[in-house]
Amino acid sequence: MKHFISIVLLSLSLLTASVTMLAQEKECVDETKADVPALREFHTVIFKLWHNAWPEKNYQMMNELLPEIEHGVAQVAAAKLPGILRDKQTTWTENVNTLQEIVGEYKNGVEKGDNKKLLDAGERLHSQYERLVRVIRPALKEIDEFHAVLYMLYHYYMPQNNTDSVRTSVVAMKEKMEILNKAQLPERLREKGPAFTEARMKLSESVDALARCVSMNDQDNIKTAIHTVHSHYETLQRVFE
Repeated sequence: MKHFISIVLLSLSLLTASVTMLAQEKECVDETKADVPALREFHTVIFKLWHNAWPEKNYQMMNELLPEIEHGVAQVAAAKLPGILRDKQTTWTENVNTLQEIVGEYKNGVEKGDNKKLLDAGERLHSQYERLVRVIRPALKEIDEFHAVLYMLYHYYMPQNNTDSVRTSVVAMKEKMEILNKAQLPERLREKGPAFTEARMKLSESVDALARCVSMNDQDNIKTAIHTVHSHYETLQRVFE
């Protein structure tokens, strides 16, 4: 009997360890993905508001959507940004606060039967949702893919002095930079072309400089070069803000 209990306890221990490892692995993967599920799910009610109720001036439907809107905004406000978006936290928080204020105006319009106020708040709610999407979504997928490599390098491998992972990351970063150098801005962002081209060129040059430091095993300058890459990446991101 004791032997059986020991086996059961051991099995439970192994199962717990496996679940923990899977959870940690999932957390690591999610941390490098620029995604906020609560915001993505909020699109369902925003779609109904913006594509059905608002253009049709269907005030009854707009009233009925209020509980869904309040629930969705509460979920967005409670959402935690993944690690890769840590530099967006201040902007995210400011825009979430604005979103909550707009919902307050929307609710006030519902309670007072003020249809004009309700329409205005509905339009602002949609615009603010789009603004939040832009906060977390990069202008180009190529920038997002580059950042995923840089994030792990800058926040994990460099602080841990993990030489092998630094080398692997720099190789991957060079590949991502080559792809980014070929990327074209969409039509809606064409006016940002000159600033984007200049910032991208500086980023590319800093990646090349980092690669040279790594190839020469120049330990004294590798960290400095990584900081420079990170700084130039931030400059590139600010082009779209």
